[in-house]
Amino acid sequence: MVTPSPNQTFSFPLSAMPSLISRNVAVIGAGAAGLCAALELRGEGHNVVVYERENQIGGTWAYTPETESDPIGLDPKRKVVHSSVYASLRTNLPRENMGFRIYPFVASGKPGRDPRRYPSHREVWEYLRDFAEEFRLSELVRFGREVWHVGLVEDRKWVVKSRDRNGGEGDGDSEVYDAVVICNGHYTEPRIAEIPGIDEWPGKQIHSHNYRVPDPFRDQAVVVIGNSASSDDICRDIAGVAKEVHIAARSVEDKLLGKLPGHGNIWFHSMIKSVRKDGTVSFEDGTEIYADVIIHCTGYKYHFPFLETNGIVTVDDNRVGPLYKHIFPPTLAPWLSFVGFPWKVSAPFPMFEFQCKWIAGVLSGRVPLESKEEMTADIEAFYAFLEASGIPKRYTHSHLTEEYPYEYSDCLAAKGGSPPPEEWRKQMYFAAERRRAGMRETYRDEWDDEDLISLAHQDFKNYNLGVTL
Repeated sequence: MVTPSPNQTFSFPLSAMPSLISRNVAVIGAGAAGLCAALELRGEGHNVVVYERENQIGGTWAYTPETESDPIGLDPKRKVVHSSVYASLRTNLPRENMGFRIYPFVASGKPGRDPRRYPSHREVWEYLRDFAEEFRLSELVRFGREVWHVGLVEDRKWVVKSRDRNGGEGDGDSEVYDAVVICNGHYTEPRIAEIPGIDEWPGKQIHSHNYRVPDPFRDQAVVVIGNSASSDDICRDIAGVAKEVHIAARSVEDKLLGKLPGHGNIWFHSMIKSVRKDGTVSFEDGTEIYADVIIHCTGYKYHFPFLETNGIVTVDDNRVGPLYKHIFPPTLAPWLSFVGFPWKVSAPFPMFEFQCKWIAGVLSGRVPLESKEEMTADIEAFYAFLEASGIPKRYTHSHLTEEYPYEYSDCLAAKGGSPPPEEWRKQMYFAAERRRAGMRETYRDEWDDEDLISLAHQDFKNYNLGVTL
């Protein structure tokens, strides 16, 4: 049994805390968000069942070398591979900032583990396994169960229909719950760039979702579309074996166009203008090259084909709505909620905690939720702000829409009755972003914020929740 210290400010989910109302709640997905939801819901006194289509926890962090039969992910009949992790991936956030507040992401010291500050994907997966073991979360998970239908039934309850992932619709289970929390992630259904002439272009296309290792691109000319963390990693990964790597991105400044300093075979371009059947790729900056492969590092679509809300919740140009604070659809709140939708966030796992604490507290009656009218008015004001700011609809759930990266987490903390994000966490994020912008090759291995690391570890010791430092 884990025992919190007298100075600990967080509630401990395994203790028998009083709850106004205990609900039967289904959680869809056992990745980081789903595990966090299970912990917070159970801690609030709810009865929780987690549905997970794979045979292990971890979600997208559970690496597999397997890829899909359709490399760009457009075939609806393809066998879906959930993970988008590539073999060389390391986190782009320091572990102190990344981990759950209730279970800090410190180096475990266990044999075979990765102690680096920006560790590998496997270390994150191992951390999630440790987290699940520490709080006995696996006992709540039904592994190998694919949810194929979630829908409203009488008395505003929800039916969840699942099946063995190798079975058909007729051989599944059907159970009714008071509430459903959707935690199925959003890194599985690829978004593809629209390129004039692509139907006649003879080269190969692949989405980063199906990228694992650079070997297949040896001695080839490769175009990578995008300027995100994944495109940054993948282009450098491939450059070690490819003949040429050309990065096409909207956000590249004119002064940066051309060969990337320090690399003999990486070039920056503006976006692709068109492609031709002779293999040529033309860029908006006027340059042209011959390419064998185009890799789309162009993001993902929000996708939950199992959910039936009679048109109340829709996806329009990657805007899932209407959602209050990216979580509650006003008409169905709080009986339907979503965790983990915001992207480009400063601290994803702590954000999950804030979201889940709020959801769990609202369901028990401990925390009030605004009226349907108030939530709707807030959503409309947010949409109006995005439109007035010229922010495309597809960026609705991106935290790039906020001037202050912790504004959202501060808001959630207040609503859920949690302490706000620590000051060191905020400063550490800003320091990490500055390094990443100015030291793209080395930011994961060089830093100068030891004072913030010290503050973080001091807080971790005060938490004293079974973590050995």
